[in-house]
Amino acid sequence: MSFELFVAKRYLFARRKQAFIYVISIMAILGVALGVGALVIVLGVYNGMTTDMREKILGANAHGVILSYQPQAFGQNPSLSHDVDNVTGVIGTTPFIYSEGMLSSPGNSAKGIVLRGIEPESAGKVISMLRNLRLGSLDDLKREGTPGIIIGGELAKRLHLTVGNRVNLLSPQGTKTAAGYQPKVHAFEVVGVFKTGMFEYDSSLAFVTLSAARKILGLPEDFLTGLEFTVKDVFAVDDVAMNIAAHIPAPFYVRTWTEMNANLFAALKLEKIGMFILLAMVVLIGSFSIVATLVMLVMEKTRDIAIMMSMGATRQMIRRIFILQGTIIGFIGTILGYILGLGVGYLLKRYQFIKLPENVYTLDHLPIIISVSDVLIIGASAMLLCFLATIYPSRQAARLNPTEALRYE
Repeated sequence: MSFELFVAKRYLFARRKQAFIYVISIMAILGVALGVGALVIVLGVYNGMTTDMREKILGANAHGVILSYQPQAFGQNPSLSHDVDNVTGVIGTTPFIYSEGMLSSPGNSAKGIVLRGIEPESAGKVISMLRNLRLGSLDDLKREGTPGIIIGGELAKRLHLTVGNRVNLLSPQGTKTAAGYQPKVHAFEVVGVFKTGMFEYDSSLAFVTLSAARKILGLPEDFLTGLEFTVKDVFAVDDVAMNIAAHIPAPFYVRTWTEMNANLFAALKLEKIGMFILLAMVVLIGSFSIVATLVMLVMEKTRDIAIMMSMGATRQMIRRIFILQGTIIGFIGTILGYILGLGVGYLLKRYQFIKLPENVYTLDHLPIIISVSDVLIIGASAMLLCFLATIYPSRQAARLNPTEALRYE
């Protein structure tokens, strides 16, 4: 053990004759620990909420879409889906039609909806939500007779519908009559109900087959709004999109989930930075306690410092003694904060004892995902603040003149 570390430990934890400084040191350690623990827990909850939101968005949508500036372009390029399937990183494609309409129930309740025509054979490989319906099955969309429709749980609740009920779907594209335009109305049977946990999807989204969508919208047999695709790595979707763009003709263009939801995730990222800065203030308060502890220790140990310098201790050695004291406080506080944060995080994840109202949030419990990178950044930030807090007291101790300090002893 070095001389500086030995003296630093004796000064920091010696309770006799300096009980007040000892108590302040303990409070500084607890301040750092609470700040680190709070940062670990809050950023873990943020990661959990963001991941849950991303999974729900990607559950109801593909990782990317291929659109065209020319509506008839998809009919003129029937091999486009096969070409996209062959791009490295793509694991599935499916065609879709996107439109709007109005759904009415037998009880005369009506609700505007977003209508998506899909191909049941391939849609389940791309849109994960359709593989896990709350009621019914995706295969029932291909039933004979009355065409099927899959709706969200909130929409079903509002219109008092369940699997097997009949509904009327009104199209905005009507037929011209002597009395003016009349909307097309087609009967559908509810064959499935999904729940994503996101109100905007569950309350306004409905799926039908491509042929049913073309029929009610009065579209040509080969009409498509676009192609949806899914990739192996959702975070590498931009690179895959660039490869897709290089393999498709000019009228087509590619958009990814990161691009279509850029504003949402940018806002969430900004909130994370804000929360980190806010909670880092708790660690900063702990570092101020370190400053107070070391300043008081320098004042109380003026005679000891002068004696050590008279016996040959250099100013650098004195400076290192007080730097080590602040570093020890920061290190112990960080370790205790890790224990607190990771312990509470484990309990939250294991027992889910904090419940959330499902009608307000997208899930019924508080999620938490603790990232190793976040933990390391938190620890490094705490140690840096604690180190910076030692600079002024250590410089003041090193500048002490032994002759002046011992003159009146």
